[in-house]
Amino acid sequence: MFYHIVMMQLTDAAGADFHRQVEAHAERVREECGGLRQYAYCGNVASRGKGYAHVVLAVFDSADAHERYQVSPPHQAMKAYMMPFIADLVVFDSDVPDAGATAWRGSPGAPA
Repeated sequence: MFYHIVMMQLTDAAGADFHRQVEAHAERVREECGGLRQYAYCGNVASRGKGYAHVVLAVFDSADAHERYQVSPPHQAMKAYMMPFIADLVVFDSDVPDAGATAWRGSPGAPA
């Protein structure tokens, strides 16, 4: 599985209509992008979120499915709509071993 997590700090201009529109974009992604296991736009309830109050959480079948998503029209439209409302963001992308696997998969060249 391949995880893609985008944590966002939004501007004050991101009101209720913004969140409705983002969810509509997310629904289009779920309908049109293959290789998705899960795709959600939601609030971050962590008290240590450092202002990154919203997240896009995506789980793909593979890194290739993630790459196809990145250039897909639904994702490009969602990104274009959201960017003016994003003050900052942090992205996490990684292959994640199946449940029960114990191998750590860090950065290439990182100490084990």
